[in-house]
Amino acid sequence: MSEFVHLHVHTEYSLLDGHSRIRTLLERAASLGMRAVAITDHGALYGAIEFYREATSLGIQPILGMEAYQAARRHTDRDPKLDATSYHLTLLSRDAEGYRNLVRLATKAHLEGFYYRPRIDKELLAAHSKGLVGLSGCMNSELCQRILRGDLKGAREVAAEFRDLFEPGEFFVELQDQGLPEQRTLIPELVRIARDLRLPLVATNDVHYVVPEDAQAQDVLMCVQMNKTVHDPDRPRMGDVPHFYLKSAEEMSALFGEFPEALRNTVEIAQRCRAHIELDRPRLPDFPVPEGFTPQAYLRHLCEQGLVRLYGRITPELRERLDYELGVIEQMGYAPYFLIVQDFVNFARSRGILTTVRGSAAGSLVLYACGVTDVDPIAYRLPFDRFLNLERYTLPDIDVDFMDTRRDEVIRYVLDKYGHDRVAQIITFGTMKARQAVRDVGRVLGMSYGEVDRIAKRIPPTSTLDQALEQDPELRRWSEEDDRVRRLVELARKLEGVARNASTHAAGVIISRDPLTDLVPLTRGKDDVVMTQYDMDSVAAIGLVKFDFLGLTNLTILDHALKIVERKRGQRIDLQQIPLDDQKTYALLGRGETTGVFQLESAGMRRYLQELRPSSIQDIMAMVALFRPGPMANIPAYIRRKHGLEPVTYLHESLEPVLRETYGVMVYQEDIMTVAQAMAGYTLAEADVLCYAIRKKVKDKLLAQREKFERGALERGVPKHVVDKVFEQFEPFARYGFNRAHAACYGLIAYYTAYLKAHYPAEYMTAVLCADSGNLERVALDVEECRRMGISVLPPDVNESGSEFTVVDDRTIRFGLGTIKNVGTSATEQIVRAREQGGPFRSLYDFCARTDSRVVTKRVVESLIKAGAMDSLGDRAALLAALDDALEYGARRQRQQAAAQTGLFAEVGDLGQPPALPQVPPLDRRELLRMEREMLGLYVTDHPVRAWEAVLRNHVAHRVADLQELPDRTQVSVGGVLTHVRPMVSKKDGSRFAVASLEDLSGAVEVVVWPKTYERCGEALHVDAVVVVRGRVDASEGRARLVADEVVPVESLAGGSNGPAKNGPRPLHVRVTTSEELYQLADFLQDRSGPREAYAHVVTLRGESVHRLRKGVPSDPEFPRQLEMLLGEGTVWEE
Repeated sequence: MSEFVHLHVHTEYSLLDGHSRIRTLLERAASLGMRAVAITDHGALYGAIEFYREATSLGIQPILGMEAYQAARRHTDRDPKLDATSYHLTLLSRDAEGYRNLVRLATKAHLEGFYYRPRIDKELLAAHSKGLVGLSGCMNSELCQRILRGDLKGAREVAAEFRDLFEPGEFFVELQDQGLPEQRTLIPELVRIARDLRLPLVATNDVHYVVPEDAQAQDVLMCVQMNKTVHDPDRPRMGDVPHFYLKSAEEMSALFGEFPEALRNTVEIAQRCRAHIELDRPRLPDFPVPEGFTPQAYLRHLCEQGLVRLYGRITPELRERLDYELGVIEQMGYAPYFLIVQDFVNFARSRGILTTVRGSAAGSLVLYACGVTDVDPIAYRLPFDRFLNLERYTLPDIDVDFMDTRRDEVIRYVLDKYGHDRVAQIITFGTMKARQAVRDVGRVLGMSYGEVDRIAKRIPPTSTLDQALEQDPELRRWSEEDDRVRRLVELARKLEGVARNASTHAAGVIISRDPLTDLVPLTRGKDDVVMTQYDMDSVAAIGLVKFDFLGLTNLTILDHALKIVERKRGQRIDLQQIPLDDQKTYALLGRGETTGVFQLESAGMRRYLQELRPSSIQDIMAMVALFRPGPMANIPAYIRRKHGLEPVTYLHESLEPVLRETYGVMVYQEDIMTVAQAMAGYTLAEADVLCYAIRKKVKDKLLAQREKFERGALERGVPKHVVDKVFEQFEPFARYGFNRAHAACYGLIAYYTAYLKAHYPAEYMTAVLCADSGNLERVALDVEECRRMGISVLPPDVNESGSEFTVVDDRTIRFGLGTIKNVGTSATEQIVRAREQGGPFRSLYDFCARTDSRVVTKRVVESLIKAGAMDSLGDRAALLAALDDALEYGARRQRQQAAAQTGLFAEVGDLGQPPALPQVPPLDRRELLRMEREMLGLYVTDHPVRAWEAVLRNHVAHRVADLQELPDRTQVSVGGVLTHVRPMVSKKDGSRFAVASLEDLSGAVEVVVWPKTYERCGEALHVDAVVVVRGRVDASEGRARLVADEVVPVESLAGGSNGPAKNGPRPLHVRVTTSEELYQLADFLQDRSGPREAYAHVVTLRGESVHRLRKGVPSDPEFPRQLEMLLGEGTVWEE
């Protein structure tokens, strides 16, 4: 062992107070000849298991520790004057018991002692000190702080107290020397106290980064943590003293040559610290089975019951498949896992919580029989081996989706059943991405926001800094020519990838058979959620089993829609009984009318659906699987082959049986398995290993699999060039494709949502609107879709609305009262309750008399009026004018009723009939719409753009909603109303520019008008102006905005008119998706011309084009219905 061992070391898991990446740190230690290193992050054990694994793999002895925060008093005290600060204390685990005590201390610090920091106290330490080595700590330790305050007597008492807290000989006085002035005082006093009390010395370096060159990066990291700049005089400065790095034994010897025992003791401590952690041995939780059953027998019992329920009887085919699956499960010892999953899923079902499984688990007949999944693996030909097989010995991974609004109920059930001490969610760590690092570093360096923003936006969201510099010559030029940018990039590169924060994993929940505090440190996340301090990989490494509880909004939408249908129509729909050959559903999908339909609503997907015209659930599954990077290239071939426009061919005759269903096109990950089986003689289990090797891109395994595949195929007479071509097709599917089981699960949900939209449009879209209510852009898109479907979406109404969106009738939806700005839950409940008790409100005065003004305040009532929620009670202008009088009338009425109820007065005067609303001029249309948008976030009763649709159609190529799916820098033209304009002046040169918000019927987008464009078009930029913006998409921030090249008022495009003519019928629109339909339309219109303006929307694989019909169409009201009978429901609509 080296003559020195680092025992006080921080990694990136000290979260913004440590720069050392674990692998880099340990590789540096190895290069310095160090055979042992400790990890002592601040207050937590976040990185302990990763450190342990990496150190062991490099032949370095890992020493697991923590720099604990010691409370000034008790760890549960929280007086801001006395407990805001805490001391530091270094703890190291000596053996297995020491590690367990370290885990318990870390847990109690987070769950009981958190106040600014996770804290322990001396009493807690005394109870859990066995197996631990204590070092007195850095300058922030209690011992050092007392010395620095001049309290030498108190310092001696503290040292003696710690000596007695630990086992004999296990407390060391810690010496550090990074050249800080305070250390000139500390070192001699620490040595004196140690010698007086006969305490051993130990030398450490409080390592925060790996090499001296990283000192500035550590400095910046701490500034990020404290929200300071490097120019702030009142901040700790680690960069000024670049000595907190992993020094060599020689460097430490030079520092502490006067105290050789302090150096020797580092080696002595390392030799004591031999805590061993058993890795990669699963600790499966127990499941309580009925008396007389083993877990295996009970699982078989449940499966056999389920198969009889599902199939009527257990056929030989089912028996063979069941025996095979149960054999694999039993041999792997996973029966308790399957029992736990079926238990919480069936609990959810018993509570009416919709649930489904995603991923390869749906290929299990066992899970289907137990009620975990609704997908029949036999009917859909789903292989079990893709999920679990003996060739790939991994824990099962069953991802279960629940309604996102009720997922927590299932987790609470698990907590109650298995114990709060045995169940926890999993932590996850956010790391600094390149763009975030640039922004953080730029702010810390004091650079202007505009300058940093300009650089950050050149970096694609998923790129590293090096990739961005390689791909962007302009960015590279800036970093080479500008010293400030060069420094920014260099520091950002050092921070890139460093852990920045901790949060709760979206799905992972641990269930343990033993108390978790014996196995893993715990912490508390948002909403008081208890979670592990170890991330998903570390939790798996120590053998704890993860169960995935995911929330899926579309399940909530389905459930809500079904409840609305039952309430409004009295029909109870069972999703499992919905016919999978419903023509109305496939017609909707074939028209691409899939806004709000799960997995199928993107613009690209809609175009492909219109070409595909799906006719079976298999088509939907295929589209769900193919619409991903890599496999997407095969969509055109799939569509053409389905419609007979291209011959179905196979790379080899052996592939015909396995790819016949998908027209010779590889669609699913399982296709790799069946192709390998058919062409190269693989078993399904071996083929799953092939899939895994390709997906993970493990070089040696990939090479071995290629050789095996080639050998097997050549032995079966497949030509070499065919073998190579087939293998080359594997990669995009293994990496990006869905497995067939996942596509089946999600394809079914997509079908269910499409079915409800086709058959119960108002109910379904109400459920979609409710789910999207927190996202105004989505609500705008949904409202526009309702309009296209012929469903009116009306403003809220105090006499009709609930808190959420409400179905009025088959063709009408109302906004909810809870969607109005300033109207909270309490006010909404009060209004609905008053209406239910006393009937509809008859007037504003009646409303104010019947609602509690302490809850339904003046601000609430004013917001209701402005939103149009009281339009049924009178004109908005009159209602606003009468508001104060009505509130006073209501207050007097309530005082009168209260007095009458007390019985103290013989009689109470009658207020008489409420006065009529005052006669005031009505508000103009523009003001009404402005109020509506202010209160609801969007226009509802009308939209400024609608009056100009005929003009805009000839000058606009894109909707706002389309921009999010377009590539960066795409040239576009968008029409809309300016709802916000903010003129600005450049600090750099005083030039003027503007940032605006442009809204059309599909949503809103930010528009940037840079100085050159502003100079030409500035006069067009004012709120409420309807304009056409021509420019390019800027998707550099991950969310599209529009950079304007030109802003044109719509009036100038209409030849100066004030809008389209208001007389005559509205233009008619018709959609055609095939050549056959286009010929049908032409024949139908041959003798049917007329004065009504009409447009044909022709949809092809290349997109949608709009053509004005030269002759026009008849204005007969029956004509649209006749046309729709020809082309199908939903193909014809009016503006």
